Amino acid sequence: MFELLSEKLSQVFRALGNKGKLDEKDVDEAMRQVRLALLEADVNFKVVKDFTARVRERAIGAEVLKSLTPDQQIIKIVNEELTGTLGGGQSKLTPASRPPSVIMLVGLQGSGKTTTAAKLALHLKHTGQSPLLVAADTRRPAAIEQLVTLGKQLDIPVYSEDPKNATKDICARALERAHQIAASWVLVDTAGRLHIDEAMMEELVQLQEKLKPAEVLLVVDAMTGQDAVKVAEEFHAKVPLTGLILTKMDGDARGGAALSIRWVSGVPVKFIGTGEKADAFEPFYPDRLASRILGMGDILSFIEKAEKTFDEQKAKELEKKVRTATFNLEDFLGNLREIRKMGPLTQLMEMIPGLPKVASRLPDGMGEKQLTKVEAMILSMTPAERHNPNLIDGSRRRRIARGSGTTPQDVNQLLNQFRQMQKLMKMGVKGKLNKNMLGMFKQ
Repeated sequence: MFELLSEKLSQVFRALGNKGKLDEKDVDEAMRQVRLALLEADVNFKVVKDFTARVRERAIGAEVLKSLTPDQQIIKIVNEELTGTLGGGQSKLTPASRPPSVIMLVGLQGSGKTTTAAKLALHLKHTGQSPLLVAADTRRPAAIEQLVTLGKQLDIPVYSEDPKNATKDICARALERAHQIAASWVLVDTAGRLHIDEAMMEELVQLQEKLKPAEVLLVVDAMTGQDAVKVAEEFHAKVPLTGLILTKMDGDARGGAALSIRWVSGVPVKFIGTGEKADAFEPFYPDRLASRILGMGDILSFIEKAEKTFDEQKAKELEKKVRTATFNLEDFLGNLREIRKMGPLTQLMEMIPGLPKVASRLPDGMGEKQLTKVEAMILSMTPAERHNPNLIDGSRRRRIARGSGTTPQDVNQLLNQFRQMQKLMKMGVKGKLNKNMLGMFKQ
């Protein structure tokens, strides 16, 4: 996500930092480079022009150019203005005054609307809500089957009927079902088209009048770039939208749609899809995304993911082991498995301050392969060896290597890195990651 833009902006800020003191010419040159970086990232031209003008106006102020760290001041300004362009604060779902609250999901075919409906329902379920999915895409029977299947997999109720029935009638009966099962949210997956047409819009307008939804969310594919922005504008002109959901953000290395869509359409982004899995879906925080774009990480999202994944009791036990210096390879294996549940390693590394650059240098899948390799080596050890790695001599190393399909050198490297990790834990070092620890993921 935003890999190209992050790298270009990092180069601009490094150049500013190397200069020390800055003057207006330096700022203008930096803004020229930022402008080029944004345009290369497929950001809307008007957004780029407005953004760089705002940053320049603030950057040539006396408090910046006369400060001891002008480059850091400019990064701070860029971060604040980027957050503003992305929408400022988080935009949450607004429930109706009386439940159930209805969400209409609209969009073109291929944007991931049906999958997104299921992901949003799962997100609501995790926050203690009771969602009901409604298969109202009568033009594409496969969408109904898909939603019913997803509902079963996620243990979320789905209301569906024969696609020959009128959509308005299906939705009316779905609302009755929602009252019967005390659902707090009703998510309506509406029909999409390959392009925007009058018939489609008229159908959505009528459905909106009938359902009176609390939210009308447009699902758009972030990878389509400025086409996504155009779709958002056209939909909003015909069917007043309350929010946007950007899908396939993990595949969008440029990020033009995410950076342009709020400013151009005037509609806030409420959620983003970050992968194919059902839980690869998160609320949209402009400030956190701005930090990630600038290579500053997103530690809050990392903590939230960890809290969802890690068992509280296990976390307390781990803390005790770290304090008493009894953390062993068995514990490390358990933590490795918990971390893998949180998502792809490169995505997690992007959230930790200081690691986005490391993540960008990893070849595709390399981090995951290395984790699998580490896991295989630990599983090839006996319980005694895992609890006391000092038992592992030359012959044991060779046996572990044979059992895990690795080399004795790999086993040796793992043990050395683990000992370094134990030392850091013993010393109580917090907020720092040793190169030896990172080495586990970079081979």
